[in-house]
Amino acid sequence: MKFSPFPILQTNRLQLRQLEKNDSAEVKFLRSDELVNTYVKRPKTNTIEEAIHFINKINTGIEQGDWVFWGITIKGNPKLIGTICLWNFSEDKKNAEIGYDLHTSFHKKGIMNEALTCILDYGFTTLQLHTIEAYTHQNNEASKNLLIRNNFKLLLNKTDPDNVDNIIFSLHKLS
Repeated sequence: MKFSPFPILQTNRLQLRQLEKNDSAEVKFLRSDELVNTYVKRPKTNTIEEAIHFINKINTGIEQGDWVFWGITIKGNPKLIGTICLWNFSEDKKNAEIGYDLHTSFHKKGIMNEALTCILDYGFTTLQLHTIEAYTHQNNEASKNLLIRNNFKLLLNKTDPDNVDNIIFSLHKLS
């Protein structure tokens, strides 16, 4: 998979762009805030240096075709408010996992629904994916509702070996 030039995407309200070094304060917040990370099992980003390291790691992975990872911004304002990515691609590049997070100030405004819809279109149309999965905590009602609203189906027979509290949703490309 090639993500060069980086696919900058736009919706009615949003611009989805590559992370930059000057996003480090917002990345630190998103990866350390207790509320944002209530249902996420990942190491916290405690310093700006750790945030810059994360940004560099993400951008290296994009260059290598390992994943594609967007920063979510409101059009006309470059400040990062969230992230969304396609990653964990299958060997044949037909399946991927989606991940996302959003600053608490922007919850319940339809922002993530708008970003998710855009990324699903990119994944199925541009990348020609067949299936996109989403792993979310069983108690994360907002995430579960977002996925259901976007026609994801709960996979009752699949579990996350890395996090027993996660449930897995799947969406297949419409033929």
